[in-house]
Amino acid sequence: MIRTVQTNDIVENIKEMCIEANYFLSDDMCETMRLAKEQEKSPLGKQILGQLQENLSIAAEDMIPICQDTGMAVVFLEIGQDVHLEGGALEDAVNEGVRRGYAEGFLRKSVVNDPLIRENTKDNTPAVIHTRIVPGDKVKITIAPKGFGSENMSRVFMLKPAEGIEGVKNAVLTAVKDAGPNACPPMVVGVGIGGTFEKCAVMAKEALTRETGKHSEIPYVREMEEELLARINGLGIGPGGLGGTTTALAVHINTYPTHIAGLPVAVNICCHVNRHVVRVI
Repeated sequence: MIRTVQTNDIVENIKEMCIEANYFLSDDMCETMRLAKEQEKSPLGKQILGQLQENLSIAAEDMIPICQDTGMAVVFLEIGQDVHLEGGALEDAVNEGVRRGYAEGFLRKSVVNDPLIRENTKDNTPAVIHTRIVPGDKVKITIAPKGFGSENMSRVFMLKPAEGIEGVKNAVLTAVKDAGPNACPPMVVGVGIGGTFEKCAVMAKEALTRETGKHSEIPYVREMEEELLARINGLGIGPGGLGGTTTALAVHINTYPTHIAGLPVAVNICCHVNRHVVRVI
């Protein structure tokens, strides 16, 4: 049975989600931050985590952005194959929602229309859109505004298959060490393993939108997430990069089949706010 979805509904939802993601920390991240403060061993680290939580509370109460960098809008769409979109082009609807959200939410416009000419588009469009067709008659929208302090610290490694799981772990640790304080720790680390050059990067980005601390269902991947989180927190970078036992709040890994000659690994790092909002239409 075909179900019709109006693109105006997508515009309105994306507008609201852009504002929500930038004003309020998601419930999973709030709980993870609370636990991090309880478990932090360094007095200075505990103090910084407390200050970060205070800032988040002020943002929510006063309806102001939780960070001055309100990010480039990254949008994941899962569109049911039984959905008929009516009312205009899907990509236009997504960008109109971003445009309205950043205008009505008084969010900083950070997008330039050409990577070298660099003239600001003045409405934070276009968004980066990832679309997947799935079974069903719903549209699932995930908004993840991505600030570039952490984005700039992300890496892609094209490993040799012989480097195996230890090579993957070393790649993740290398990316985090190189990022240091620049990614506004405590960070969330998204990892994509497999596929191709671009596939692993998209997987790493999408991994950041997973509910914080919810592990992979693949046993060896879950073990790797837990091990990497412990090893990252043993680096001593700490909250704000000023030392401590909480360098990362979570490590999320996505995997995909790959070619016999390759082992692509992407590490997409996000700062402590790790903004993400999900809705289903």
